[in-house]
Amino acid sequence: MALTSNFLLIICSLLIFSSSAIAQSSFRPKALVLPVSKDTATLQYVTHINQRTPLVPVKLLVDLGGNFLWVDCEKDFVSSSYKPARCGSAQCSLAGTHACGGNICGLGPDNPVTRVGTHGDLGQDIVSLQSTNGFNPGKVVSVPNLIFVCGATFLLEGLASGVTGVAGLGRSKIGLPSQFAATFSFDRKFAICLSSSSSSNGVIFFGDGPYVFLPNIDVSKSLTYTPLYINPVSTATGYFLGDPSVEYFIGVTSIKVNGKTVPLNSTLLTIDSEGFGGTKISTVNPYTVMETSIYNAFVSAFVKEMANVTRVTPVAPFGACFSSKGIGSTRVGAAVPQIDLVLQSKSVYWSIFGANSMVEASKDVLCLGFVDGGINPRTSIVIGAHQVEDNLLQFDIATSRLGFSSSLLFRRTTCSNFNFTSN
Repeated sequence: MALTSNFLLIICSLLIFSSSAIAQSSFRPKALVLPVSKDTATLQYVTHINQRTPLVPVKLLVDLGGNFLWVDCEKDFVSSSYKPARCGSAQCSLAGTHACGGNICGLGPDNPVTRVGTHGDLGQDIVSLQSTNGFNPGKVVSVPNLIFVCGATFLLEGLASGVTGVAGLGRSKIGLPSQFAATFSFDRKFAICLSSSSSSNGVIFFGDGPYVFLPNIDVSKSLTYTPLYINPVSTATGYFLGDPSVEYFIGVTSIKVNGKTVPLNSTLLTIDSEGFGGTKISTVNPYTVMETSIYNAFVSAFVKEMANVTRVTPVAPFGACFSSKGIGSTRVGAAVPQIDLVLQSKSVYWSIFGANSMVEASKDVLCLGFVDGGINPRTSIVIGAHQVEDNLLQFDIATSRLGFSSSLLFRRTTCSNFNFTSN
């Protein structure tokens, strides 16, 4: 009888243990969160994930238009859970690669700053990061077989100190947003909010809102939406013929300064059959880059509206600089003309105020933070990181639309106000 009751006790204990193990493993986050910080020396944005067995913190450049995660596997890469992707495997098919060598399929990791690329092996490994309820970080969760590419050490040249790879957030099937969504069965959406301060973290959310910033402001409830467009031709450094771009393009139809439309060649604002033109968003370009004729017309219109302010010698890489002594300040930065990127209709526009349009070049000098991209660039307008700081952008890959907040400074909050303290 004692044996029987002991046996039942053991069985009950095992059932309780196994059910708690199942409960633990069945925790499905609704969203994930990563801190993102600004490197002062390079003006690049970096994040950290934990990868490998045993887990190692990996510092990564955040590349909104990157195809996938790649890390330097030449230096100090040790992991007992790494698995190469064998030629003909489901992983290679998902990655869309036909390159194969030594029975491992390959892709082309590249440095988006220097535009240098090479060949790299496709593989899988464990990655861990924090879940979130939109208010705080929650439990740490793991992606056991995240697909990534092994890059070479020389590809890190020009990247922020300590960076050993690139976090690609592009709309490819093996971009981080798609892989995280597939692993945890949440929406193929993510949001970025870059902090303007190098001393505080911004945030990347994977999954849907709420996206809550102190003091308890849910930015996801007040976004304006515009369609995302697919450039039919890849904009990557290296790609297979026929590949579309994985970068995020929006349909800017005109530009206004102080409510007045800037005269420009509007055909440059659409993407042609060869993949030239259009407007994309970048976290790698520190400032917005414009094709020369657009840039000249835009700067001329802005300078005209600043007629009462003293112009000073331009500070590279900017073309128009002013004495800050004649410029007041507002809640949204320097009191300068408002810039509107007009989107699918006259009533839908992305407004850029002083905090995002001007750059403090020195103590008494403010410059218009846009740069000349030359004649016939691949993309006519590349909206850079300075212009998106303290704006929340939500990329909905499944429905191909962008939600944007315009400046959070109007709402008395900033991108550095996500509460990274666990609840």
